[in-house]
Amino acid sequence: MHCFSDRALLRAELAVLLENSRLAESCAYVQHGQTSTFLHCVAVAWYCLWLARLLRLEVDRRALVRGALLHDYFLYDWHQPGHGRLHGFRHPAAALGNARLCCRLDEREENIILRHMFPLTPVPPRCREGVLVCLVDKGCSLFETFNGRYRRLWWAERMVRRAV
Repeated sequence: MHCFSDRALLRAELAVLLENSRLAESCAYVQHGQTSTFLHCVAVAWYCLWLARLLRLEVDRRALVRGALLHDYFLYDWHQPGHGRLHGFRHPAAALGNARLCCRLDEREENIILRHMFPLTPVPPRCREGVLVCLVDKGCSLFETFNGRYRRLWWAERMVRRAV
């Protein structure tokens, strides 16, 4: 179960990003299976908060949410020719570059975005929040590839429809 404050934090940060960035555009791109990049990022943020609470980890929840929401903010269809071959290696830097254009990021948020593809990329995250995003990203990717839809995150799709 999610704590009310975690849900409120996620919704608040998502609302800010939808207003001040191009995050809504990520709805147009498929990440894994039938899941959009947008919903994938929301799911990663959601389950990072859940896991942090379950394990009673002391984390910067705001940095965790912002890093998770922006970790795949690369804004292209990686399934198209020219993007897919080295996408796993290159997209963290593209996501960080896009995030820097719309947001002031702290060092922790930058590390989360840039290092979330470990061990595919050789340098591991330096903070707990980065490790959480890295692990939860892998779990969400497997779920999306083999299982399907996130029934509990319907509200995020509604938020993006209102923002566009």
